[in-house]
Amino acid sequence: MSSQTAVNSTDASTDASTEIEIDALVDLLGVDEKAALVVGASMWATRAVERIGLEPVVMSDGPVGVRDPQGHGTSAMLPAPSALAATWDVELARRTGRLFAAEARRHGVDVVLAPQVNLQRTPVGGRHFECYSEDPHLTAEVAVALVTAAQERGVGMCVKHYVANDSETDRTRYLARVDERTLREVYLAPFDRLVAAGAWSVMGAYSGVDDGTVAAPALEHRPLLTGVLKEEWGFDGLVVSDWVATQSVAPAVRGGLDLQMPGPDGPWGDGLLAAVRSGEVAVADLDDKVRRLLRLAHRVGRLALPGGPVVDGGPVPAEDPVPLLRELVGRSVVVLKNDGLVPVADGPDGAPLRVALLGAHAVEPFFQGGGSSFVVPDRLTYPAEALRAALPAGSVVDLVAGSRVLRNPPALDPARCTDPVTGAPGVRLEWLAADGTVRRVETRGAWDGWCADVGPDDATLRLSARVRTDEPGTHELGVGTVGAHQVTVDGRTASAGDVVVDEDVILASGHNHPIASTLAVEGGADGTLLEAELQVVHPVGYDRFVRGALVHRLPGPTAEDELEAAAAAAREADVAVVVVGTTHEVESEGYDRADLALPGTQDELVRRVLAANPRTVVVVNAGAPVLLPWYDEAPAVLWGWLPGQEAGTGLADVLTGVTEPSGRLPWTLPARAADVPVPHAIPAGGVVDYAERLDVGYRAWERRLDAGPGAGGHEPAAPFGHGLGWTTWEYEAADAVPASAGEDVVVRVAVRNTGTRPGREVVQVYVTPPAGTVATDPERPVRWLGGFAVVDAAPGERATAEVRVPRRALQTWDAAAGGWTTPPGTYRLTASRSVRDPRLDVDLVVAPDIQP
Repeated sequence: MSSQTAVNSTDASTDASTEIEIDALVDLLGVDEKAALVVGASMWATRAVERIGLEPVVMSDGPVGVRDPQGHGTSAMLPAPSALAATWDVELARRTGRLFAAEARRHGVDVVLAPQVNLQRTPVGGRHFECYSEDPHLTAEVAVALVTAAQERGVGMCVKHYVANDSETDRTRYLARVDERTLREVYLAPFDRLVAAGAWSVMGAYSGVDDGTVAAPALEHRPLLTGVLKEEWGFDGLVVSDWVATQSVAPAVRGGLDLQMPGPDGPWGDGLLAAVRSGEVAVADLDDKVRRLLRLAHRVGRLALPGGPVVDGGPVPAEDPVPLLRELVGRSVVVLKNDGLVPVADGPDGAPLRVALLGAHAVEPFFQGGGSSFVVPDRLTYPAEALRAALPAGSVVDLVAGSRVLRNPPALDPARCTDPVTGAPGVRLEWLAADGTVRRVETRGAWDGWCADVGPDDATLRLSARVRTDEPGTHELGVGTVGAHQVTVDGRTASAGDVVVDEDVILASGHNHPIASTLAVEGGADGTLLEAELQVVHPVGYDRFVRGALVHRLPGPTAEDELEAAAAAAREADVAVVVVGTTHEVESEGYDRADLALPGTQDELVRRVLAANPRTVVVVNAGAPVLLPWYDEAPAVLWGWLPGQEAGTGLADVLTGVTEPSGRLPWTLPARAADVPVPHAIPAGGVVDYAERLDVGYRAWERRLDAGPGAGGHEPAAPFGHGLGWTTWEYEAADAVPASAGEDVVVRVAVRNTGTRPGREVVQVYVTPPAGTVATDPERPVRWLGGFAVVDAAPGERATAEVRVPRRALQTWDAAAGGWTTPPGTYRLTASRSVRDPRLDVDLVVAPDIQP
């Protein structure tokens, strides 16, 4: 940070003197400086103008941790955002926001590109795990707590992706067809709340929106970006493009985009100044964008205003993140069902146990999803070692993979490679010019499959290695890449062609896992020659790079052998714990899922273990819903999310009773794929049609279930809001504090812990519209989440949850009038344990009102 400490307030926009000083700085800048300021100077930073005291504003990705923008340092790896939402705990979200601020300061980052408040419209969405919930209110509550806590410490949060960017297939090209009412009541709702709370930055989406009036890319959609966001809501922050999302100059300027990232090339880098000089872009429009950038720079401490004073926010404490991350893992776990098996041990002083810890994910958890949220963690904890440390003395943990989950072989160990020409350890790299001339040759002992140190005249990388394959049996070798390529194994072609590079594949980070082309060879003493010619690619906005992920699957036991080994371990154990889940090949930015099945042999693994030992706990290590065909037979099932670096310690805390898993589902878990309301996100004719309108997620389930089996009303495996914890609860009384016109409603719910353990309850209040609504407004959902609160109580203790239901929760958008209206009548507010588990009803009579 600069010597100027960031403003410790999300209300900096109300400081009139600050605005006067920013206006004066804008007047000092030349038009060429202004045009340069609104284009990124590099991948992650904006430009500096020393003569006005402006330093670069540094940005970095952040949904699961703040990545070092220099690509060298490690970061605290948080659980996936869906896990945070599963806690339904805004105080935990605030603490997470404070951690984001500390991590940003640690890495020299001023603006974190998070949170993502798009909704989980379909369970196959590739970035489902990065989103909070299928419900707009839960999403908004968690996001507001996180963003305000970070910004109070002078670190900006960039809320994304504005708007209706809820799937990955053709995401840079499709139009989301969403009617105005649905946009207002569902998809714009979290952004609305965050702007009201003082968010400093918003990121525009790759995709486009057709709202029935204008169909345009999101960054060119003036009614949404300028009309709604800036003019109606009064957003005074910066609208940033998603990386390489800007497609035009004047249309994006007029639409409302303020900063093109990255730079310095791209449409604005190449053409904005000329458009201003020609008069195609007005200087006044450019000035507004510069003013917003300077305002953000001042808020994050990168602009020292001459008049001062700057409000001193003080240092952000660099606290040890491990306790919070460990608590987040444990608290987020959702107990879907439990017949008393969990916790498997109550602390370290009990009798020793033999635990069979089974599954590929027990050996190597799926810590984080793929895509731009990827971080290199400070550390990783594993279930086996954490459980061994937490169980009573003398306990034994037998760790057996038992299942196969990946299509691609694992990464090739560079220690197995030698230069086939010199014999030196490592991989041989030959850089070729466009005419095939070898420009330079080197041998690299370490090769991670990603190379960005490419010369300006390099066109092709010829990569070769002799791989040690002396183990008897079949080896599988290959290379995953993007761009034009040819791969051979011992002279035989494994792949030749061109893997298209576009913005749907995240190119800026080294964690991509392209599908590798492989060939099988028999092991031998002479090794195997692996060769590849790989194109140097240069997508707009990114540095030139080569991708060559070397993979190698060694000989080993068959899939049947692995399953039987797991079953054998289960038979000998007091309790079996099976960890199943998705992988980076399934849940990632850049592509949507093909289906909801667990990959590989995991379903068969669970069936075998259940048959071998009825005392079996299944833990699901996934961010988005998967089908669990064995769900009814399993005595205990826990949803463990993508837990981040404390995967092992957090799970051990749950299994041994240290932490109550108080999570509740922030989305619906289907029992059958056929029941999913939005089963795919494949554009038709370039359009993703939001035909379900207001009935996103559980709302669609509720409408069908209310209509009965004839309407396809099949129960999900677990409903929205479901979760059991360690104890039981009785809902004793509920009342509502009458609200004056335009004010929120407070529902007070008295609950009692009727179990034998301390517990945490998430009291949920659902709104049912007045009788007759189906006739007068058939599109209105049959019920929806109005509010929630978390309470803690000891065994036998009572607690009162005060659940605030925003007035907006009772309102609808009147497109004809262009405003919000409250249909009058008697609303039912239901205190519930989930959307399908109502406990107490309160009637609320409301009068109509209209708000601008």
